[in-house]
Amino acid sequence: MSLSNNAINTACYNMLMDKFQYIFESELINELCKSGVVKTYKEGSTLMDIGQVLTHMPLVISGSVKVLKEDKEGNELLLYYLEYGDTCAVTMSCCTKPSKSAIKAITESDAEILFIPIEKMEEWMVKYKSWRGFVLDSYNIRMNEMLDAIDNLAFNNMEERLYKYLREKVMITKESKIHITHFQIANELNSSRVVISRLMKKLENEGLVIQHRNYVEVKEFM
Repeated sequence: MSLSNNAINTACYNMLMDKFQYIFESELINELCKSGVVKTYKEGSTLMDIGQVLTHMPLVISGSVKVLKEDKEGNELLLYYLEYGDTCAVTMSCCTKPSKSAIKAITESDAEILFIPIEKMEEWMVKYKSWRGFVLDSYNIRMNEMLDAIDNLAFNNMEERLYKYLREKVMITKESKIHITHFQIANELNSSRVVISRLMKKLENEGLVIQHRNYVEVKEFM
């Protein structure tokens, strides 16, 4: 037996009220349910790809998402993470009309995402003060994170970038064990597996991490 639209909207409203009642007014939450679509994803799923036409803005309900930039050779660079209550600055910058994505977004863990039609962005900016504040604050946070990523790339050596990356992984996933290969780390830091393997061994010798066969632990969080 399938659920009616009223039952689906009620379930959505109750879920969003539980998570966002201190951010958005109830009228806006009701509109989010009517206009948006909630989708669930497994870890490693692609939400957005480079060149894809952006028609909806993602709002993370649960889980985490990593946002990456890719060059012409296919090398990736991690820009920032999205967690509960976060949205993507790149999507918001295209809120006046459908545009092609310049970034890639991949789930870092199992996640629930609410997709909001971009045509609602401008309408709600005028209609709801809470939405206007949320969008402006989110844009500012994401821009600062991208600037931090650029500073990290420009001014920190690879060892510092690697350790910062591992710490952020633990904080984002809330798991002390990082299940990732040296090859995957190299891709996200735009480096080589050989360099990452050497630096991981150096961090281990310095007592900062412990490497296991299938995972890595950051001692600071053990």
